[in-house]
Amino acid sequence: MSEMNQKIDVRDFGKVAVLLGGSSAEREVSLMSGNGVLQALRSQGVDAHPFDPSQQDLGQLREQGFARCFIALHGRHGEDGTVQGALELLGIPYTGPGVMASSIAMDKIMTKRIWRFEGLSTPEWRMAQSAQDTRDALAALGAPMIVKPAREGSTIGLTKVTTAEECEQAYRLASRYDPEVLCEQFIDGIETTCAVLGSQALPVIRIEAENGNYDFQNKYYTDTTQYHCPSGLPEALEQQIRELSEAAFRTLGCRGWARADVMVRAGDQKPFLLEINTSPGMTGHSLVPMAARATGLSYEALCVRILSMASLDAWQGTAKE
Repeated sequence: MSEMNQKIDVRDFGKVAVLLGGSSAEREVSLMSGNGVLQALRSQGVDAHPFDPSQQDLGQLREQGFARCFIALHGRHGEDGTVQGALELLGIPYTGPGVMASSIAMDKIMTKRIWRFEGLSTPEWRMAQSAQDTRDALAALGAPMIVKPAREGSTIGLTKVTTAEECEQAYRLASRYDPEVLCEQFIDGIETTCAVLGSQALPVIRIEAENGNYDFQNKYYTDTTQYHCPSGLPEALEQQIRELSEAAFRTLGCRGWARADVMVRAGDQKPFLLEINTSPGMTGHSLVPMAARATGLSYEALCVRILSMASLDAWQGTAKE
């Protein structure tokens, strides 16, 4: 992977802010990610400092002389284009996709509309704004069905329903986090994830969670979930997942890095895009570092590589650079 073999001089980065914490429902995960990134960058000689936007005004980034930002925020006000827009106004380059791609990717319903328009496979869905909408969606999509907030991550507010009686409680939980609720056809099969770094997909990771339940607890706080990288999937299927992930990345206008979650349907082995994460986790249980290690890229080197791709939106960056 030629992009990963480029020589990087960390002195060119200047003073770096690692944005972490924030005010979303994923604050605790962001703190874990951000502190891991902070220590990794410092170990490589980067002049890196923690910066929590929920406790400091973003305007202080310019006042304190920061030259670029590593965004380790997850969820709202960090992964949804809002922080990205503020950094554009401040003229400070940042990691990950720009304003538009971040905003769209955070909205699972809008993301699916674009992927469907572009001919990319994603499970059937309905939007719900009431418990009755949720019951109607179950009747249309069939059981089981996934009910989740349209703009949250880390399986927060998610329920797998199998009967109409479960719909009201599932809707009530999801709508606590977002007035728009996504009801999605459940794909029974193999759970995988595929990161894109630069413009190239990293190796696919196959996930085996206890009882098939890859929830918040199993993602971040237990060691029972098994991650397979190499995935052990047939080479042709792995390549198909990688190409689908790269296409998902491109169609949303992403840059820098992101991670696509893909289910492979049992039987016909067809992959389906679930969502794309534009500020993936960087904790001890996170998946992008795992995939990078399979290519020989350490956690520390990965953090430096991501930081090296920090930029402003292209149509604004040209004039400012």
